[in-house]
Amino acid sequence: MLFALTARDKAGALEVRKANRDAHLAYIKDTGVVAQAGPLLDAAGEMCGSLVILDVDDMDAAQAWAAGDPYKAADLFESVEIIAWKKVIG
Repeated sequence: MLFALTARDKAGALEVRKANRDAHLAYIKDTGVVAQAGPLLDAAGEMCGSLVILDVDDMDAAQAWAAGDPYKAADLFESVEIIAWKKVIG
């Protein structure tokens, strides 16, 4: 089942994101459940959040993945939303 995780960074947290990006990308690779992912961008083109499409069994698994993300441990996010998602195009 697919889930869309949308996370918004705390204001002024770009350096926190950059400092933890390698660990976040390694987590994505190591867990093997991310179908698509990429940063959200602000008006200046700077990273300000994340969009991650997870392919996991259920919401509990999606929440567990989010809880294990190094960005979570770094307290990067102002907000995180996870919602079931149905791929229609692409």
